[in-house]
Amino acid sequence: MVATFKIAVLGAQGVGKSAIVRQFLYNEFSEVCVPTTARRVYLPAVVMNGHVHDLQIMDFPPITAFPPALTPLCTLQEWADVCCRGLRSVHAYILVYDICCFDSFEYIKTIRQQILETRVIGTSETPIIIVGNKRDLQRGRVIPRWNVSNLVKKTWKCGYIECSAKYNWHILLLFSELLKSVGCARCKHVHTTIRFQGALRRNRCTIM
Repeated sequence: MVATFKIAVLGAQGVGKSAIVRQFLYNEFSEVCVPTTARRVYLPAVVMNGHVHDLQIMDFPPITAFPPALTPLCTLQEWADVCCRGLRSVHAYILVYDICCFDSFEYIKTIRQQILETRVIGTSETPIIIVGNKRDLQRGRVIPRWNVSNLVKKTWKCGYIECSAKYNWHILLLFSELLKSVGCARCKHVHTTIRFQGALRRNRCTIM
């Protein structure tokens, strides 16, 4: 049985969120930074441990505010903003920041808070994974890793992963952890390392 998981990728300009997606899908990286100005939707199918999982990955441009729930106080025009279309109906959020840029962390901090504040009462919480990109520029880090990890995991109750889109480091791990967070039963009981190693084999994990 094929299950489709909708994923939203958010972050400030220049943090490398699009580079993470392209590295995952196409195993490629470009040094040229092309700003994301419109929502991009990717529809890969991932085969893990013999089971197919359809993903709908939506790469959003930087948004000024998370769209509120559709209520009498919210105009239809505000809800139907093309840049934010589909943002509230996803199964998981990936919030990316640059470990060398404090402002980018403050940005995802604000977006995460808005996601929680606009959640419809009575609905289950949508998993959020915080991603610190550009680990290859470790020497330029502005916030100690332990501080961020402690805040995200213990206070925010979110997943936390650091990666390098440039060197394809922890990219597969990020998406395997994401499948776990959205309740992929077949992934929950398989050790992360085994899934990660297996994902490198063509007959175990395929991106279409």
